[in-house]
Amino acid sequence: MMTRRRWIADEGSVDRAVLIGAHADHLTRVLRAQVGQEFDIATGDHVRRGRIISVSADRVEFELGKKLEVAASASITLVLSIFKFDRMEWAIEKCTELGVTKIVPVIAQRTEKHLALAALKRVERWQRIVQQASEQSRRAAAPEVAGPIKLPKALEFPGTRIVLSELEHQVMLKDVLPPEGDINLAFGPEGGWADGELKLLNEAGWVSASLGKTILRAETAAIAATAIAIS
Repeated sequence: MMTRRRWIADEGSVDRAVLIGAHADHLTRVLRAQVGQEFDIATGDHVRRGRIISVSADRVEFELGKKLEVAASASITLVLSIFKFDRMEWAIEKCTELGVTKIVPVIAQRTEKHLALAALKRVERWQRIVQQASEQSRRAAAPEVAGPIKLPKALEFPGTRIVLSELEHQVMLKDVLPPEGDINLAFGPEGGWADGELKLLNEAGWVSASLGKTILRAETAAIAATAIAIS
């Protein structure tokens, strides 16, 4: 049996959901959607069976049916220092597929200045990436992508707070992950965290942890840590 394609609704009510814009265009032009076809529709809190009741070039409306079971997952926030956009976007996409809940881009001391200046204009693109990755991986909702902030504003997230550090050699990530509850994972930029930043994080209650002896690229570290956290 083929798995039904899942879409995250752009608009919704009690028993209706709507895809608009590029969403609707892809469904009508590429997939040639027709009235009566069924898809899985994520509406934020639930995933439901949806039957198409109207189709136009920029709007597809669904009648919502029964709720579908969705596996519970941990709440994971990535505090992701900004690095080269092509590699950062790959990390955002893959971590979304793995199940992160929120992505917070951070301007760190070693973030390249031109990337820091351009980051605000990339947020909309990052949001499109997580939307598409969430649908591809059949998530019930896309993770939130926050606007870029400087590190001091990212210190007080609730839950367990772990900073991945190349300077940590004793404590492994798997040993400090909680059995349940919110998890925050912080990753430095290319070149790593500055000493003052690590001190700031540790003083704010972040626990330093390692992913092992090898030095990983920023995007590899984010993906590896997320995979460990959800396992």
